[in-house]
Amino acid sequence: MNSGQNPIDKRLFEQLVGAEHVRANEPMSAHTTFEVGGPADLYVEPQTMAQLIHVIRACREDDVPYFVLGLGSDLLVGDGGFRGVMVACPAGLDDIEVSGTRITCQPGAAIADVSRAAEEHGLTGLEFACGIPGSVGGAVFMNAGAYDGCIADVLASATLLGQEGDVFDLPVEDLDLGYRTSRVRTQGLVVLSATFTLAPGDKWDICAKMADLTERRQAKQPLELPSAGSTFKRPEGHFAGKLITDAGLKGYRSGGAAVSTKHAGFVVNLGGATAADVRAVIAHVQDEVQRQFGVHLEPEVRFIGEF
Repeated sequence: MNSGQNPIDKRLFEQLVGAEHVRANEPMSAHTTFEVGGPADLYVEPQTMAQLIHVIRACREDDVPYFVLGLGSDLLVGDGGFRGVMVACPAGLDDIEVSGTRITCQPGAAIADVSRAAEEHGLTGLEFACGIPGSVGGAVFMNAGAYDGCIADVLASATLLGQEGDVFDLPVEDLDLGYRTSRVRTQGLVVLSATFTLAPGDKWDICAKMADLTERRQAKQPLELPSAGSTFKRPEGHFAGKLITDAGLKGYRSGGAAVSTKHAGFVVNLGGATAADVRAVIAHVQDEVQRQFGVHLEPEVRFIGEF
């Protein structure tokens, strides 16, 4: 286990979070929306914020690689798995608290659930997030967005764990939120909680907007198949899906992975795909779009582990 790295002390993590929340050689195909990926050496599920902090500090102190996992969207784990500790937030850190027009969430909460909580309390601003498949931590990390809305529009502040193990708050203006990026991403910070500030709205209008966005998403996106969401970032002056379609790549397949015939901006798992299949499709699409149009498509999907 953990070949080539410092050995992982499984008992240490069992002491930190409880033996029932630590598993060795956990298949990541069970925890990613692509439904592919080999085993993580250790899969750890913190149940409290203190446990999350202690687990990450322990990884850093022992120089053990770790990855903080949300809901596994926008993520491709290699078939060889992840050599290190997978720190999974959704199992225990998914609280959502509403107070007035503010919603404070733990990092493992689904951003779609936060959107629904806002609807239930008659708060507007998070309708765009009703179909985003990621966690709050991941949404802040990449400034997730959809349908002309993004996290930067509604985030008030975040509580973060720094590289030195310090815990601090940052207001949204200091988080450097940009297109699919943030200070969290560029500086290796960890989201411990996030607070959104919304506005009072008509509950029925909010519900209607979310229903409309859901209908549009279902009509245009291949939600019936496993994927990581949009595979590529939007290249300046273009739309990834149109470039891929114009390149004649809809339906292009490698093994069990393919460019969706419903929306070319999605690579999907048709059944039995491997991470190598997915990566092969992505690489071919990049090569062809570059060759035909001179445009580089940058993956939005993150690649981790051994391929």
